[in-house]
Amino acid sequence: MELKRVVVTGLGALTPIGNDVPTLWESLVAGVSGGGPITHFDTTKFRTKIAAELKGFDPLEHFDRKEMRLLDGYTVYGLVAVEEALRDAGLTDETIDKARMGVVWGSGMGGVTSLQDEIIEYATHDRTPRFSPYWVPKVIIDICAGQIAIRYGLRGPNYCTAAACASSAAAISDAFNLIRLGKADAMIAGGSECAVMEAGIGGFGNMRALSTRNDDPQTASRPFDRDRDGFLLGEGAGTLVLEELEHALARGAKIYAEVTGVGLSADAYHITASHPEGLGVIDAMRQAVEESGMKLEDVDHINTHGTSTPIGDISEPKAIVGLFGEHAYRIGINSTKSMTGHLLGAAGAVESIATILAIKNGVIPPTINHFNDDPDIPALDFTFNQARRREVRFALSNAFGFGGHNVCLAFRKY
Repeated sequence: MELKRVVVTGLGALTPIGNDVPTLWESLVAGVSGGGPITHFDTTKFRTKIAAELKGFDPLEHFDRKEMRLLDGYTVYGLVAVEEALRDAGLTDETIDKARMGVVWGSGMGGVTSLQDEIIEYATHDRTPRFSPYWVPKVIIDICAGQIAIRYGLRGPNYCTAAACASSAAAISDAFNLIRLGKADAMIAGGSECAVMEAGIGGFGNMRALSTRNDDPQTASRPFDRDRDGFLLGEGAGTLVLEELEHALARGAKIYAEVTGVGLSADAYHITASHPEGLGVIDAMRQAVEESGMKLEDVDHINTHGTSTPIGDISEPKAIVGLFGEHAYRIGINSTKSMTGHLLGAAGAVESIATILAIKNGVIPPTINHFNDDPDIPALDFTFNQARRREVRFALSNAFGFGGHNVCLAFRKY
């Protein structure tokens, strides 16, 4: 069968450096850090006291109090980002067959905040167990996809993807394949995360995955810097509206970029550490480029996973050199997480938005907070500290997750 072409027609974001896509992009280009002291809970007993929280976001501007009783924060964030993306895409009841539009949504942690709060409530009261009847449909990881479909009456494919920090990238991959196989005309794809809470900070902190640069949160996320000491936990959501090309053209939609290929692989190495030579990452990037019908030397830009962890920030650049050879040094590379922090399962979607806008606007946002080179990291063009204007015709966005999950998404200028 002839595969359909897939384009991006809508974007939505809720992030620590912008509560919508225009503000996110402005902050990325300006090199704004989303880091700050944690305000969601008392951090007195915690090693890490900093995170990249949302700023100036009031869910009651979007939902009434009755609705809020039914929703975990990760669903709230997702619904807000989806609303922006659909408005941006200009899809209406007259321009879409709702039986032909679906949702694939990713999250690494799902309703973990509601899970924690309900258990604390049970454990601290000596009484007959009383659990909220809303608890299960707030916590289950697929519920955001379901809530999106219910809100907009979308009856197409609907499910969640769970691949840890690669979850929303996997969601975009699946949505892309569903459209090009003819199973949908349009898809909402993305992810959300709401894990800046006691169990999230405590769990990642005890793994020694988080930065403890508590006295300087705005420079705590230091991808590829010699003195990086872990990631800055973030929260929020990112959404892409993907659409079959002919369907988009027929309704006169604006097109941000074309999705041309995906690469999926496993490190098959360790539950949390990336493969030291990046073998799985090489496989994923190669697949994405080949499926796009492009050559390795066509890649202008890579938005890396780049978390600011000691091991991961070495293996990914090694993988880039291992695949691209000398061309690796001509690719404009960056890490969005230097600014947004690590949005876990939502990271892939937010970073895909950044990659698409780099193509559209001809600007590669910086990797901020670089102070000292690491001699163990290949000296690639990491776009340190300042955005750079450059034509970007073909770009990759990498996302990796605990368990060794690797996703590479390829976007091309339309």
